[in-house]
Amino acid sequence: MSKPNEPELTPTLECAADLMTASPVTITADASLYDVHQLMREYNIRHIPVTDDKQHLVGMLTQKVIIAQVMKIISVFGADALERKEKQTPVSEIMLTRFDSVDSSDQLIDIAKFFLNNRHGCMPVLEAKKLVGVLTSSDFVRLSIYLMEKS
Repeated sequence: MSKPNEPELTPTLECAADLMTASPVTITADASLYDVHQLMREYNIRHIPVTDDKQHLVGMLTQKVIIAQVMKIISVFGADALERKEKQTPVSEIMLTRFDSVDSSDQLIDIAKFFLNNRHGCMPVLEAKKLVGVLTSSDFVRLSIYLMEKS
């Protein structure tokens, strides 16, 4: 299954905007952990940006954060309480508020090096402080396959 708005790979890939997934799936801070879990399953994604009503990025949710929260709920309240507790847990309580981001005009080579050196799986892509896309490690793997097949 392809991601929503997955870009076509072309020979002129130079900056984040050329490879990013534009208009990614997002969620708001007042949504619940249950809502996040459903979106991740529905779209088969591991990262969800948290935005306000003006598409400003206010947080990030990762699969790692979600799994940790689910395990915490299960260990404290038991598996039978998981769905109820997920519905009671607001995104604002679990989202990451300190994260790296890139500008849509940043060079892919620099972003790729940053991914590798910092072990990132996802980077939100911004223009004038608004979320316009995401870049993931999968995007770089897809680019590598494209370039290998092309050569």
